[in-house]
Amino acid sequence: MDFHERQLERQSFSQRSLLVASLLLIFIVVILFRTFSLQISNFTEFDEASLNNRTYSVPVQPLRGEILDRNGEVISENIATFDLVTTPRDIKDVDAFIEKIEKIIDLDKDEIDLYIKNFNSKAFFNRELVLKKNLSEIEIARFEVRGFEHKEAFVGKRFRRISRYDEILSHVLGYTGGARENNLDEQNRFRSNSWRDAVFSYANGLIEGKAGLEKTYNQSLTGTFGIKQFEVDARGRLVKELSYTPPINGENILTTLDIDAQKVAANQLGKRKGSIVVVDVETGGIVAIYSYPTFSVNKMANGISQLDYEDLINDPDKPFFDRSVAGRYPPASTIKPLVGIHALNRGQISWTTKIDDPGFFELPEDGRIFRSWGEIAHGLINLNQALIRSSNTFFFNLAYNSGINELADDFEKFGFGSTVCVDCILEDGGLVPRPQWKMNNLNFGWFKGDTVNIGVGQGYISATPIQLAHYTAALANKGIKKPLFLNNSLSGKVPSSEIELENFNQRDWRLLHKAMESVVESDYGTARRIRDQKDFLIAAKTGTGEIISLDSREEYERIREDQGLRDHAIIVAFAPAEKPKYAVSVIIENGESGGSVAGPVALSILKELLKE
Repeated sequence: MDFHERQLERQSFSQRSLLVASLLLIFIVVILFRTFSLQISNFTEFDEASLNNRTYSVPVQPLRGEILDRNGEVISENIATFDLVTTPRDIKDVDAFIEKIEKIIDLDKDEIDLYIKNFNSKAFFNRELVLKKNLSEIEIARFEVRGFEHKEAFVGKRFRRISRYDEILSHVLGYTGGARENNLDEQNRFRSNSWRDAVFSYANGLIEGKAGLEKTYNQSLTGTFGIKQFEVDARGRLVKELSYTPPINGENILTTLDIDAQKVAANQLGKRKGSIVVVDVETGGIVAIYSYPTFSVNKMANGISQLDYEDLINDPDKPFFDRSVAGRYPPASTIKPLVGIHALNRGQISWTTKIDDPGFFELPEDGRIFRSWGEIAHGLINLNQALIRSSNTFFFNLAYNSGINELADDFEKFGFGSTVCVDCILEDGGLVPRPQWKMNNLNFGWFKGDTVNIGVGQGYISATPIQLAHYTAALANKGIKKPLFLNNSLSGKVPSSEIELENFNQRDWRLLHKAMESVVESDYGTARRIRDQKDFLIAAKTGTGEIISLDSREEYERIREDQGLRDHAIIVAFAPAEKPKYAVSVIIENGESGGSVAGPVALSILKELLKE
């Protein structure tokens, strides 16, 4: 019995020993594996983590690229200014320091309060702190003379984003404003708290494009942030700089804009609300684009008071609204060449077809009367004469004998109802109405009278000034449609397309161009007032955009006492007519006459561009 028990005890001891040895072996393997992992396999990761714990990287802001007009003239740039920068850690008594500084540099209460608010945290972490921005030359000189007394302060160079043409390019150029860190650090190279200590190149800190070209091309304009790496102590305070990777400044943007043409556009429009758009017929580049009222991009980018900003927001004339790309206007009689193309292409008429114009059109279905402007009777006229004299009755007839969907199809072929600019901000597509649109939006069916109105560019149809310029360029190019753009690097890269017109040939295009020339050159032309003010041929079509539909001239004379109810003056044109180079659209709100009011504006811009 004792022998058996000894055997069991010996066996139990062996099992326990084996278990302990196994556990010890597993423990040793785990220790070896962990040691291997820490020392070899994950060395880089832990070494980097260790480095991150004792180093601190901050972004170094690059300068934005410049924006230039097509001739290389700078229109948006970085202008150096100078700030008074301090090192709070070296300041023992902040109140005494401010008192000394005020003896040579004027400080207002807001500047002092903001400085004191941030002083302790900047001093603790050994960071710089700006006391006053945008020092004047006199203030810089005063400080430099007595700078030896202020080792804890220095004059630091900073930049501001400035346009040389503050208000005449405001909508197209846009402006910069405060940036969000996650918009600037797409590769997550910096910790979130690093951005508060960024080395700023701009007086306004981190900035990004908020509107216009500054926003469209923000990424390429911004550049790449550099890195300053510091050694920090256990409390996160800077000890010394370890390395510096300089930033890469943003790319310059060469635009298609011509600043001289833009100046003429602004000067010609003056204080009248409206828009001017000029495009290069050969490329689709936008040469001038101006909308009024306007605003100061320099104030928006570098500090505008809350009161001034609220004034702009609440201004009933809407200075922030870019009429050139988002303003919806009736195209009025400027649409008549397209209605003529539609009728010719579909075999509805020929160039010799004559229609009687008694000064009005009577709708057969219900006897409703659509009157021509001034109720002038032109008698029997063909398409050429109807375009020159801008006969409403002729085009009422053409529209009446067309289907609305077929008419809308041809309007859309020329870019109406859709955006036409590749890199414009907040562009509106206008409206080419169809029966389904009216039912969905107005809960009414489509009437034949709706189609008749569209035949003269009135009623539900609307177009933007940039669409009218695009359409005019397509007319000048004899059906070749080219998307519009502002960045010159897109020239030759944006594909053009030929508008499908099966039965409209080169002869038809020549006759159409001739008719539009005669709008200016003929004694009966609606733009004949500019005929003798130039030495080159212009092809044009004028228009009068109705705000309120009225039945007679007498009614209009009564309501026009309210300037806001007067018709819009519109003209589209291209020149030189024999070999088109530029196409222009001009809309002057409440200007009434396309020929006598908008016509001279278009002529002045074309003269500027063709003066060579």
